[in-house]
Amino acid sequence: MSADARPEPAWRHSAPREPGGRPAVTRGTARPEGGGRAAGGDAPAPARQWPILVVIGGVALGLVVTATGAFRAGTILVAVALLVGAGLRWVVTNVGMLAVRSRFTDVLTYGVLGLAILLLALMAQPDPLIRIPFLEDIIHFSVR
Repeated sequence: MSADARPEPAWRHSAPREPGGRPAVTRGTARPEGGGRAAGGDAPAPARQWPILVVIGGVALGLVVTATGAFRAGTILVAVALLVGAGLRWVVTNVGMLAVRSRFTDVLTYGVLGLAILLLALMAQPDPLIRIPFLEDIIHFSVR
């Protein structure tokens, strides 16, 4: 019998099933909601991914400003870039590679990280712009 005449194994036609009827082996991964192109396929590659480029550009600008010596201004730019990312993920339907998980999770992640960086930048010494006593206690306790 030749190799071409052999029947295909049954496992190639259907995935093994768990008792509840779910596939035991994942065959692929679904794209996150909103993970399609942000612009049409006829647009150049950077234009198709403009939301992530806006966020990355803002973070890069913030890091450059931080490296030049303006720590507070640079970290505030990084925080604002993340908050803009949260806003884009919430408002824009297709955000391309800015979509990593579900919309709720992405907005929550970008928003919490942006707010945390913003608060820490505003609390940075010397001459903090805001004072949050319990956060100062936590930071002083953890640095000791």
